[in-house]
Amino acid sequence: MTRIIAGSAKGRRLRVPRGALVRPTTDRMRESVFSAISSRMRLEGAVVLDAFAGSGALGLEALSRGAEGATFVECRGRVIEVLRANVAALGFEDRAELVRADVLVWLKGRRRLGGVDGGKKSEMRDSGVYDVAFCDPPYDFDSWERLLQLLPARLLVAESDRPVAGAGGGEAVWRVLYEKRLGATVTQLAVRNSDFPRDSEAPEALEADPAKVVRP
Repeated sequence: MTRIIAGSAKGRRLRVPRGALVRPTTDRMRESVFSAISSRMRLEGAVVLDAFAGSGALGLEALSRGAEGATFVECRGRVIEVLRANVAALGFEDRAELVRADVLVWLKGRRRLGGVDGGKKSEMRDSGVYDVAFCDPPYDFDSWERLLQLLPARLLVAESDRPVAGAGGGEAVWRVLYEKRLGATVTQLAVRNSDFPRDSEAPEALEADPAKVVRP
């Protein structure tokens, strides 16, 4: 059972897609993650990105704790319908934006457009840079280097079965502040070492259909 841990929606249950479609972050891990975040910054008024959103547990936890807005990116139709139901059940529709898209394609596309996709989130953060980005892809995700180069965020929360920030291609871009293993999952908090790359320095875009924005 997945619940919101703290804040305005504390104790509220979240729906989780059936089967192996998602790997929800455990309550214990989320508690550890948000404790680490709160020791470094205030979530109140922040704008966050929940990439590979699944049930939306990370982004919804941030909204419950006072984040001003959250963008949820998820490519699977069945999963995003569950996510939309969770957003509505918690009454966060006015602070949430749902995007149905491949995360890497969406990140490349939004950089060409210049900042956050339309709507309220554009007004919140004109720079197009998120205060926190939660990245919890499947364990077999093999494009971390590209993701870390494209990610427009000040603070990264990465979850995988191995350390990903500060290693390999991520070393020049991100500096790890915190790392913890819980079971099979390694969680890292990291901050940028460098400015967001110019278009000419970014990896090539993947071939895919344009991102579809889904309003909750």
